[in-house]
Amino acid sequence: VQLQASGGGLVQAGGSLRLSCVVSGLPFDDYAIGWIRQAPGKEREGVACVSNRGGTTWYKDSVKGRFTISRDNAANTVYLQMNGLKPEDTAVYYCAAGWALVVPLGPDIEEYDYWGKGTQVTVSS
Repeated sequence: VQLQASGGGLVQAGGSLRLSCVVSGLPFDDYAIGWIRQAPGKEREGVACVSNRGGTTWYKDSVKGRFTISRDNAANTVYLQMNGLKPEDTAVYYCAAGWALVVPLGPDIEEYDYWGKGTQVTVSS
């Protein structure tokens, strides 16, 4: 199983980035996908997640209205569109997959089975 996250970079506050996560090696339609981030010196935290068919999403309160998660099951890919970026969004962003019947769509990240290596997002003020 592989999850390959990409799309990170350096952007000024107020800017946008689009992260992608390409998944291989598992039945993509059966897995919920989440984006989790870890800032320096802080614990990992769930940012957004999407159900296996894409019909249900969840967002951390601080990103609601700015971030949008979506998935293309034909391409085994999940996206995170990030607009209105703030310096506090600076972190390494990981995508993770968990079996849809187990993963709660919320802030809990313990039930994800597979993780990608992460992509760095840096927002300058």
